[in-house]
Formats: sequence, C-alpha cells, structure tokens
Amino acid sequence: MEKCVRIEWQGRPLSIIYGKVANQANGAVLVQYADTVVLVTVVMAAEEMRGIDFLPLTVEYQEMSYAAGRIPGGFFKREIGRPSDKEILTARLIDRPLRPLFPDGFNREVQIIATVLSADQENDPDILALIGASAALNVSDIPFNIPVGAVRVGRVNGEWVINPTRTQMEESEVNIVVAGHEQGVMMVEGGARFVPEEVVLEGIFLGHGALKPILELQKELQQDVGKPKLEVTPPERDPELVAKLRGYLPAMEEALCIPEKLPRHKRLREIFVQAVNDLQIEEELILQAKGIFQDFEKELIRKKILEEGRRIDGRGFRDIRPIYCEVGVLPRTHGSAIFKRGETQVLAVTTLGTSEDEQKIDALYGESFKSFMVHYNFPPYCVGETKRLRGPSRREIGHGALAERALKPVVPGEEEFPYTIRVVSEVLESNGSSSMATVCGGCLSLMDAGVPVKTPVAGIAMGLMKEGDKTVILSDIIGDEDHCGDMDFKVAGTREGVTAIQMDIKIEGVTEEIFRQALLQAKEGRLFILDKMESVLPTPKDHISPYAPKVSITEVNPDKIASLIGPGGKVIKDIIAKTGVAIDIKESGRVHIISQDEEAIQKAMDLVKQVTQDVEVGRLYIGKVKKLMDFGALVEIIPGVVGLVHISELDHKRVHKVSDVLKEGDEVLVRVLGVEKDGKIRLSRKAALSPPSHIRKKEGGRR
Repeated sequence: MEKCVRIEWQGRPLSIIYGKVANQANGAVLVQYADTVVLVTVVMAAEEMRGIDFLPLTVEYQEMSYAAGRIPGGFFKREIGRPSDKEILTARLIDRPLRPLFPDGFNREVQIIATVLSADQENDPDILALIGASAALNVSDIPFNIPVGAVRVGRVNGEWVINPTRTQMEESEVNIVVAGHEQGVMMVEGGARFVPEEVVLEGIFLGHGALKPILELQKELQQDVGKPKLEVTPPERDPELVAKLRGYLPAMEEALCIPEKLPRHKRLREIFVQAVNDLQIEEELILQAKGIFQDFEKELIRKKILEEGRRIDGRGFRDIRPIYCEVGVLPRTHGSAIFKRGETQVLAVTTLGTSEDEQKIDALYGESFKSFMVHYNFPPYCVGETKRLRGPSRREIGHGALAERALKPVVPGEEEFPYTIRVVSEVLESNGSSSMATVCGGCLSLMDAGVPVKTPVAGIAMGLMKEGDKTVILSDIIGDEDHCGDMDFKVAGTREGVTAIQMDIKIEGVTEEIFRQALLQAKEGRLFILDKMESVLPTPKDHISPYAPKVSITEVNPDKIASLIGPGGKVIKDIIAKTGVAIDIKESGRVHIISQDEEAIQKAMDLVKQVTQDVEVGRLYIGKVKKLMDFGALVEIIPGVVGLVHISELDHKRVHKVSDVLKEGDEVLVRVLGVEKDGKIRLSRKAALSPPSHIRKKEGGRR
C-alpha cells in the first residue's frame, strides 16, 4: 500500500512516501525536500541476541555521487571503502536522538540505512535522513513509536532562518541542528561565531517549535499504514536476587566515596566478584546480577547528589576540577601543549604546513580543500584498557569534529596566516570531557605554534540530574556522572560567546529555564578555565617554530600567471631550481613561496617579481639571445618573455647577417621600442648603444 504525506515547510515542499520502494525492509520511506531525496530503510533481525546488555543498533548514512550528477574520483569510480567524515558524523546525528527511545529489554539487531538519491546542492540531506529514520521506524513493526523531528537553525544578519540553504549558511553566524519529540529537545549539535548564550538558547527553542509539523506528519503516516508493533517484555529482575544483592549496598556506598576513578572502579569490581562468590550466583544469572549492580550504582550516585548534595569526588556542583597547563612540551614540533583537568589529560600538537598539505574533500557538492583540521585520538591506555589499534572510531571522528568546530572561528584566514594547520589531540587519561579538554589543549598548542588566534577558546561539559521537582546542574562532569545523569551538555567558546555546542538528553521535558541555567553555569566555568589557560600563555607567541616552513606571499597580475609558469612549467621550475624553495600559485594571483631559508625566499620573491613585471617601453634590459633568424634575433628580456630585435635594429651601421653581431646564448643590452596589441615586443640593440662619434658630431652641430 503506497501512501504519501506532504506539507509546505519553511517555504519548500516536504513529502514522506511509504510503500513505493524497498518493501522487503521492515520499514522504508522516501523523504523529499525541494529536489533533495533520501531513502531510509530500517530492518530488524528475526532472532534475539541473547547475553547482551545493550541495544544492537547500527546506523549507516551514504551519499551517492550520482545524487549530484557526479562520478566518483579515484581509480575504482564507485563509492567503496570507509565512509567519509561527513557520512560518519551524519550517522551519529541520526543515532543519538533515536537510541534512547527504544524500549528496555529490546535486544534484536536493528540496522538503519539512509541513502541520498538526489541532492539539489542547497538543502542538506542530513536533516531529511534523521526525519526519514524516525518515520521508517514508526511505520515498521519495530517497537519504536515516538516520532522525532529535526531542523537546522541559522541566523543571517540578525534574523533567524529555519532550514537555511547552503547559500544562506555561508552568511550565517549560527549552524545548529535541533532534534526532538513532542515532550522536548533530544539533541543539539552545532557551532556559532561568538554568539551569546541567550541567543543560542533562543535558537534551540525556535528550532524545537519549527520541527513540530514534522511530528504531525509522521503521526498521520503511522496512523494510515503503520504495522502492529513487536511486543517487548521489560526485563524482570529476580526479586530474591535483588534482595540478596542489596546486602552489598553499604560496601558499594563506601566504594563510591573513593574520589579517584580507577581505584573506585576496581573496588566496585571486587565487591561484585565477592557477591557472585558469596551467593554462588549461577552463570545464567551473572548478566542480570551485573545489571542490578549497575542500577544500584546509579541509584547511589544520584541519591548522593540529589539528596545529600555531594558529588563522588567531593566537589560542589559548580566546581571545576584542578587544572594544569603546560606549553612547548615537545622540542621539535611546531606547537604543543598539555592540558589536564582532574583525571582527564590531553597532549595537543599543532603542525604547520603549506597549501600542498590541504585536505581534499570529494563530496556531493564537488571538490573543496580544507586548511584547518583537528584530529582526536583515544588510545585504550587512557582508560586503563587493552584493545587492538585500528582506524579512528566514529566517536573519535565525532569528538574531533566538535573540537574543530569550536576552534575554527578563532583561526586566522589565509590572507593573515598562509598555512595549513593540523591539530592532533592525544588523550593520555580520560575521566569525562576529553573532547572539551581537546578544545583547551588544542587552543594552547595553536598559540604555542605562533598561530595568531583571535582569542582563546575553552570548553566544558555540563551534566544534569532531575527527579520530580528536584534538579541539579553539574559543572565539569566526570565519566560516572555522565553515565548516571540525564544530560551531557558540552559548550565551547570564548569570553565573548559560544563557538560550539553538543547536547544529548536522556529524559523528557527539560525546560527552557534548565537550559538557560546550564548555559550560564557553563559560561561561568568556561571563564574560570580561560583564566587558567591565559595564566600560562596569555597571547599567541610572536614567532613560529624554527622547524616550521616559512611562507611569504606576493601578488601578481592573474594575467601574468602563464608567464610565471612558462611553457611546460619551464620558468617556475627554473626559479625553484635556482633557489630551492617551493612555490604554490593560486588562480587569484597570490603566490606562496615556502622555504626554511629566508634568503632563498627573498631571492625567489625577486625572481617572481622580475618575471611578472610589465615590460616598460623605453627601458633597458639585459637579455639572452634565444634564437637567430634571417631577419633578426629573439631575445629573452625576462624569464619567459621574449622580444624581437629586427636586423635593422642590431647596430647603427648596416648589418648583413645577424650572426655577424650575435650568437645564441649571448647576453645583450636592448631597449624596448614598443609592445604591439597582440603582445609582441619590439626590441633594439641599436637604441641601447652609444651612437658613433660622427653621429654625435652631427647632432651637436644641429644644436
């Protein structure tokens, strides 16, 4: 049965079609917004996965080149291999608001695949993929029946724009994705250019209001074609086992007073092992016993905070963990810093490169180049674990993108600082908020490298615990508070405003006032952290590392680029061979000259200016004879610039053969007589020579 529901949404038509394609999936919809179309399918495994205590959900998002009328680059000419960062980040965008809404006890594997079929270059398909995933789940027999909507919020010239086009986003000071259901906001992800907290808050709730028509559209579709849902029985705890394990609560409560993470976790494991041995818990009940222990741990942590007003590590709700900063920690890198906050520590390293080091992005919207990158690494030793080292995980890519978004607004443009910049964050220890430590450490390493950042940036992770009317907002949360809490809210920014924000909500009905308080408390913590950072390095260093490449820029007339390159690249290769520099020529006429040797840079700069200078009529040049002909000689007066000395302009006396005066390779002084409209240059050796004495006498007699 085919069904289409549609509305006019923010000035463009949006439709969701069910039953037209992919009908062997548990649920499949086509979502179209203007001319962008996304197919989203959801499939549920036929059998349960036993012996697991997590939801086996996977989300894949794929952008097909044909959607934008393009053929993939590379040798294979097809979309293969690992997904792009954009695809991974969008898959995370879909996963985060949906995962908490599946019922407890549901343990069948579910796979969501969103495929971009058509891209109109203006409406980003990521929002449609999230909407489509929710719609496909709701019409399927998978036990998920809470519609979720999403919007992108921009702000152009002080005016809010819902679902801004790519063209509008180029001018927008805000780029925030808001996902939510009827009860409230579930997820926020985005960046801003130093926007005040109150403005960010306004945008979030404006976005939540704008997504509500999408919820109604999904309800209409589910009512017409929705399948009966699979029955899920909530997991039951054995009352007798719960009662026996409660006897270990005092020991657990005592363990939770240990402020350090690893000793605390070690003691909790010892208590669990002791309980299993004391009670002789059977193998088939071990997983249930572990779940009961986790419930007890969460209950005790929340009770300690909500009822007793105490955190695990003894801090107040607004207190920031002890901070340690150090810069210049590595001798041969271009910039480095250690940032440590409590038991979270990162080593951030900045490397400066040239335009040749830019990252090439092959996306739906065509090729582009990226000159600022932040990469985040989370090795297993940072949490005291062993694990095989593979490529970056989705989490690592997501945290790196968040830190990059936070730092990018303060990084100077190419005109001011003509370098490609890469920041790498090595997480050395982790107990919460390593992505925000990456922001702080990354900023310090940039400043240590001499990158003229506009102003320092810091980040902080906020938490929430709410039961009934009792609400507590926690600053600088640790890992256990994140795991047991109701919100993970990361905010990065400067003293002036927010540059990046990421929020995931685990409960319904978080009010605007709670958001406001969390944002203001985050600002308070951010300013405290900035004070600590600036006490170590208040401003960027006024020089770059001696091991970094030196880059100088000169501007040439774009019409002269061909002359600078020369036939077959001869001229530019000659300059490089003479000076040993690297040269990058932009279409705009900007020429980057790169070398460790400043004298070589200056020599190359002089040669570039010489090659690209305009030929001046009447000026003398020392040229090289390139070729002899019967009627004259071709002389190169500037590398790549050749003019003709006619035989009649070789000497004051009559010349019978050009070879009587010149030979190929000779250096000769010539004067420019003129430049024709077609660019041909007329030269004269005669006009550069002193006239013979008899001519000088005649000229004197005329006077």
